[in-house]
Amino acid sequence: MSLSITTWNINSVRLRLPIVEDFLKRVSPDILCLQEIKCQNDQFPADALKALGYDNIVLHGQKGYHGVAIASRFPLTEDHRQDYCGVGDSRHISAIFEWHGKRIRLHNFYVPAGGDEPDRTINPKFGHKLDFIEEMKALKADAEPGVSAILVGDLNIAPFENDVWSHKQLLKIVSHTPVETEGLLDVVRQGGWVDLMRQFTPEPEKIYTWWSYRAKDWEAADRGRRLDHIWSSPDMTGHLKRIDILKEARGWEKPSDHVPVTAWFDI
Repeated sequence: MSLSITTWNINSVRLRLPIVEDFLKRVSPDILCLQEIKCQNDQFPADALKALGYDNIVLHGQKGYHGVAIASRFPLTEDHRQDYCGVGDSRHISAIFEWHGKRIRLHNFYVPAGGDEPDRTINPKFGHKLDFIEEMKALKADAEPGVSAILVGDLNIAPFENDVWSHKQLLKIVSHTPVETEGLLDVVRQGGWVDLMRQFTPEPEKIYTWWSYRAKDWEAADRGRRLDHIWSSPDMTGHLKRIDILKEARGWEKPSDHVPVTAWFDI
């Protein structure tokens, strides 16, 4: 029996609801995790998702900014929202679901982008991002006895050389600076997480999940970055079957600049 979980920074769920519905009809993952829903909880298009079989929805919305959501075919329990950095942003939600005898805590994150200048002394947004990553180091994959863990989301950092189109040219660009990449890798190491995308597709193969709106022809230029991630506790790695990155979604009508990434597990 398979389990499928999709992560997708949708960049306004109400604006892009048609492509969300189309994706769910075509791919039909068991669980959909969205970031940057950009709406309050009561504005989330829950009815549209429930009509497609996603009856279990947990939300952490915010007016006009940020916001994360989990929509599931499985019941979701013990949902939790962590206020990282104590600024009131809606950037994290988690819940537990059950799959063939396993209890799994699913975390959904939207890490701050960090602005354009990689210097916290002149760019508070970058400092916020670094502080957020520092707090994430306390999150352990084995935090709850008897509970497995999966972490997904737009983490806004491409940690490896081949997670960007040009390592050398992006070393001073926010999302690939050494202080960010080393910080995120520390989150993985200290938390006991496994980077499932790199387990399935090891370096040096390129992996991208995001292509800038600024590119006149994003597909021809193909200057992508891997900003979206799927991690797990070690006990889930043996169940991983594949990971699909739906690159074509970047070319859909009114697309997000991120594309859906889906992990498939077998029991």
